[in-house]
Amino acid sequence: MRLTVHDGPYAVVRLDPEAEVPGWAVLGPISSVTRTGSELSIVCREADVPAAASAERGWRVLEVAGPLAFTLTGVLASLVVPLAEAEITLFAISTFETDYLLLRERDLARACDVLRGAGHTVSP
Repeated sequence: MRLTVHDGPYAVVRLDPEAEVPGWAVLGPISSVTRTGSELSIVCREADVPAAASAERGWRVLEVAGPLAFTLTGVLASLVVPLAEAEITLFAISTFETDYLLLRERDLARACDVLRGAGHTVSP
């Protein structure tokens, strides 16, 4: 797979399940909003998140080059397994066209090395 590292950092934010989607959540080039019965989860640029928000900060984004056909199998596994074996925490998001991996900023360089060692191309 070919992956691109996006400028960062990003944050994963938790809001109450009935909360409105705030305007700051969708300002950046990449954002994701997921609502369940127990939460409203938002991934967006860290700089856009209010200081008082309940958030995990310091994530970087790797984008898998797409679009990826829905018939492909093992895409995430080919990325997740080597990272798990290296004990690198990640958060994955899938969209209609591709997949994104969020990695802790402190783990980014090592994760890129691990992914390259598994045969993937990571740029820059």
